[in-house]
Amino acid sequence: MRLILSLLRLSFLLTVLSVQRLWAAPSFSLDYNADCFRKDGQRFRFISGSIHYSRIPRVYWKDRLVKMYMAGLNAIQTYIPWNYHEESPGMYNFSGDRDVEYFLKLAQDIGLLVILRPGPYICAEWEMGGLPAWLLSKKDIVLRSSDPDYVAAVDTWMGKLLPMMKPYLYQNGGPIITVQVENEYGSYFACDYNYMRHLTKLFRSHLGEDVVLFTTDGAGLNYLKCGAIQGLYASVDFGPGSNITAAFEAQRHAEPHGPLVNSEFYTGWLDHWGSRHSVVSPDLVAKSLNQQLAMGANVNMYMFIGGTNFGYWNGANSPYSAQPTSYDYDAPLTEAGDLTEKYFAIREVIRMYRRIPEGPVPPSTPKYAYGAVTMKKLQTVADALEILSFSGPVKSTYPQTFIDLNQAYGYVLYRTTLPVTCSEPTPLSSPLNGVHDRAYVSVDGVAAGILERNKVISINVTGKAGSQLDMLVENMGRINYGKGINDFKGLVSNLTLGKDTLTGWTMYGLSIDDAVSQGRLGETPSAWANPPQPASLSTPAFYGGSFIIPDGIPDLPQDTYIKLPNWRKGQIWINGVNLGRYWPARGPQMTLFVPVNLLSTAAPNNVTVLELEGASCNPQPCTVEFSATPILNATVQSEDEQHRRLFAKEDLL
Repeated sequence: MRLILSLLRLSFLLTVLSVQRLWAAPSFSLDYNADCFRKDGQRFRFISGSIHYSRIPRVYWKDRLVKMYMAGLNAIQTYIPWNYHEESPGMYNFSGDRDVEYFLKLAQDIGLLVILRPGPYICAEWEMGGLPAWLLSKKDIVLRSSDPDYVAAVDTWMGKLLPMMKPYLYQNGGPIITVQVENEYGSYFACDYNYMRHLTKLFRSHLGEDVVLFTTDGAGLNYLKCGAIQGLYASVDFGPGSNITAAFEAQRHAEPHGPLVNSEFYTGWLDHWGSRHSVVSPDLVAKSLNQQLAMGANVNMYMFIGGTNFGYWNGANSPYSAQPTSYDYDAPLTEAGDLTEKYFAIREVIRMYRRIPEGPVPPSTPKYAYGAVTMKKLQTVADALEILSFSGPVKSTYPQTFIDLNQAYGYVLYRTTLPVTCSEPTPLSSPLNGVHDRAYVSVDGVAAGILERNKVISINVTGKAGSQLDMLVENMGRINYGKGINDFKGLVSNLTLGKDTLTGWTMYGLSIDDAVSQGRLGETPSAWANPPQPASLSTPAFYGGSFIIPDGIPDLPQDTYIKLPNWRKGQIWINGVNLGRYWPARGPQMTLFVPVNLLSTAAPNNVTVLELEGASCNPQPCTVEFSATPILNATVQSEDEQHRRLFAKEDLL
């Protein structure tokens, strides 16, 4: 009888404990004694992949996340780019493709936890590392430091963002298990411990004491010296081919106990215009991943899908070299979300360490070659100034920067006159390398040459005194990594003609995106009446064309790629949406990804091109072509060999 009573009591106690566990609040924490994370009290290890919602159309978020889940990942990692949500001070945008809350809910619904990296600085090969350009309105601001103006802006932004994120923390029933504070601060010159302490208090004040906050730095003591700080768990990042033991020994220097964490295990690498497309062997990635997982490490793969730098969102590195529109990254999922050999190699490694979800992996999305589209010349930029200039002319003795003109991205037209007659070729120069980043020069409407940051600081021009000198200056993307992130755009220093400093400037900030999206650029009778151009160049001009996707055909429209045979450099819009930059003259990217959500069967699809250097359309028609196959790796002569050693971010400083 006593035995029966004892068994009944034991059964009752087990039931009570089970109920208590069932009703216990969710928890996620660090266990320093067992060198691991704990999720709801149980030992936990994440195998994660990076995905940036800002680089993928909202209509494809689910497709990409499901593919990540089916690869065996139990978490994703994502950045929140400050400048993507607050393009103007106090004007916040969290709708449509910027709806980060919907993205978090979707990840949770699919079964993925989230590692959140809200910045304020993110790097990510993104424009200015995610910092908004308007911060530069204080010209001597020290970004990522205790500079009062910078800190005040950070406090305001985080005061908006972090309360939005708090309900999505794991302990509050959401998917977010860890939150990064800043990003790779040990690689930055400022080494401002007070700044990092301030951010720690700021994040705690908004997110509470229970959330796991962490830092990420390169796997070396020199990075951790300024990147690691008390109160934030220090993780490291490194790629395949690295000495894994040495990398984690560096982490152990900062964190003697706790989980091993590689926050950025590089599955590929970034590209630059003018350098070869980066390709990393699937076998090398799989081997290194296996070694880390065998050690019990937590690994986030950067990137699992790279996506696209639509519009003007690409970043750049120093010495100045801009990233292309594609952020394919040679990742396991391509820019368009297609499955690769690397995807399945990684999946097989993960299968050895955790159960892979059952069921089929969603297939790659179908692509369609819509063929050639005939393009007609519309207007030159100079012809369309009244349409394009959002604030009218601004006059100044000396040239002003984009920020002075209250413009962050795109293009500004600078205009003055030649002060003297130049009957012989005379140097037009930027002695202080002040063209940021590329200027398309014309005299009296005739193309004269191109000035380019760090590469071409002087060209020869001719003309009469009083001739109109135009310079269309392109912001090619702000530096996103290192000490040069306070990257002013436009003509940031004076220009000279011979020995004379040019003065008397009129500047036009250009709202090209608005003009294109509103359909305000039309063909004009004077479209072909401009002065004859030299054979090698022409003045920047718009071209337009359209094509029809028949309604009623099953499975259309579909994703596609656009390529520009015989075009040189410029910007493309599809149905008024800024797709990004093209530069086949330099490469390696030759095609731009066109996602299905930009296309229509209900009306003709409009293609608008701003060609900056010279299209083969004078006066015969020229074409763009829609293809089912991407070209990201065209052979180019690398101009920036210092960028070619993979996985070593010190080469980007």
